[in-house]
Amino acid sequence: MDFKRLMMFFAASLLVLMGWEYLFPTPKPTTPVVQEAASAASSTSNTGTTNPTADTNTDAALLQTSPITVTTDLFQATIDEKSGDLRRLVLLKYNATSDEKQPFVLFDDTKQHQYIAQSLLLTPNGDYLLKDVSFSTPQKNYTLTGDTLEVRLSAPEVGGIQADKVYTFRKGSYAVNVRFDISNRNTAPAQLSSVYRLLRDGTDPEGSGYFDHTYTGPVLYTPQGKFEKVSFGDLDSDYSSGRDQADYVRKTDTGWVGMTQHYFMATWILQPKGGSSVCQGSACQIDIRKRSDGLYSTGVRVGLTDIAPNTKASFPVELYAGPQDYSSIIKVADNLQLIKDYGKVSLFASPLFWMLNKLHEWVGNWGWAIVLLTLIVKAILFPLTNAAYRSMAKMRAVAPRLQALKEQYGDDRMKMQQEMMAMYKKEKINPLGGCLPMLLQIPVFIGLYWALFSSVELRQAPWIGWITDLGRIDPYYILPILMAITMFIQTHLNPAPTDPMQAKMMKIMPVIFSVMFFFFPAGLVLYWLTNNIITIGQQWYINKSIEKQQKLHHKLID
Repeated sequence: MDFKRLMMFFAASLLVLMGWEYLFPTPKPTTPVVQEAASAASSTSNTGTTNPTADTNTDAALLQTSPITVTTDLFQATIDEKSGDLRRLVLLKYNATSDEKQPFVLFDDTKQHQYIAQSLLLTPNGDYLLKDVSFSTPQKNYTLTGDTLEVRLSAPEVGGIQADKVYTFRKGSYAVNVRFDISNRNTAPAQLSSVYRLLRDGTDPEGSGYFDHTYTGPVLYTPQGKFEKVSFGDLDSDYSSGRDQADYVRKTDTGWVGMTQHYFMATWILQPKGGSSVCQGSACQIDIRKRSDGLYSTGVRVGLTDIAPNTKASFPVELYAGPQDYSSIIKVADNLQLIKDYGKVSLFASPLFWMLNKLHEWVGNWGWAIVLLTLIVKAILFPLTNAAYRSMAKMRAVAPRLQALKEQYGDDRMKMQQEMMAMYKKEKINPLGGCLPMLLQIPVFIGLYWALFSSVELRQAPWIGWITDLGRIDPYYILPILMAITMFIQTHLNPAPTDPMQAKMMKIMPVIFSVMFFFFPAGLVLYWLTNNIITIGQQWYINKSIEKQQKLHHKLID
């Protein structure tokens, strides 16, 4: 396999890698056929027994009542007064993917999209404690003016239990503390449990396109199973079969559980950074499933410690709902950064992003951090690329002689191959010398691609001049045009293929890549453009050196 075929293979592999999720997307949610069958599917496990984590008694329809609006420096939240659910979350610092003039909406509760955060109190038999009553608040609008803001929703007493749900918002934080304050007015201890879950439909995130289709769905982290994804497709299969077979850890003492999508996330934190686990006394039970209303539920059931008669107790838990910003999420919970999922190239992408983040801390600009990271990667890979480019330069230097052999022995392919091998031996050229070094680089380059592609830090991050958002396409397409030019220059610097079909492919490849990169975020194009410019300089220098050596060698022979 010569270098040209290798490059075509690499190009095809990259196209397949980026197009796979688009061509074979995660199956969309199916509409339930029979309500009773759906309930059975939600409450049956592999053995046909009741699943204790599937709280079907609390799967009531989501009804909208009088909304409570909370505005902080980072977002605007809408809480349903009756249920206390967090029904809408607008991230004020991020603009919508499809409309830069509108803020980004993470949680929503409309006909077009449903995605909410829910927290409930359950009785020992699994019923919703407050199913027949409503919360109430002293006001409908709140604004964070200091460092913290507390929004208290109070429910009337039920069976000797009076419960308040308290949301605590903090300045500069996407983490919200959700706390139950419970008073037991009975003469016996109160035995309750709480459920924290995210409900979401299976639609793709707003603005998803051909080249930015990434995993959307449930995720969790536990010490036992590490980072796990539970696809909507697996949950659809469980739902239609009536069996609970999705593969994930069901019980844990710590960790987190939530939903993820490109750039953004929402997770219930079972143990905050430096704090205690909410799973005290007994393991928390994780419940990820499809509900009878078509929504996907990702949650956890927490057994609360007994509340003594005539006493009060508080049970807090953290909800992080916002961007997958590395510097923020590492402060929320251990291993929460794993939600920035790079798939099979995580081994390369994770350290590359770490380095990118450190460079940004140094230069203060994500665009220049990308340029510096590309320079560092090229320097580290120099021994490999140098060997590959020297092999290519030698092949380029003898290209005219190879063409002459083809013309001389065009009808006798065996003779032509013999003469070519004799020439390679005489000139000390290994025709495969550039293949292995280039193959070894592919995982690194793909890892760097995913590190940049998955970084919400590039969203709305300016570079220079007209590039005001590295997470969006270049508004004037200057970077993609420059990249197309560099690709044509690279093609000229490479040895010309002797096969006419390969020669045509090498001329078409820059066009294909250029069209593709017109739809890529500017940050990714900047990386490839920088890489190409460095490669051109390296190739040009090596080509000139080899040509000089070849001329000197032939002069000495003559």
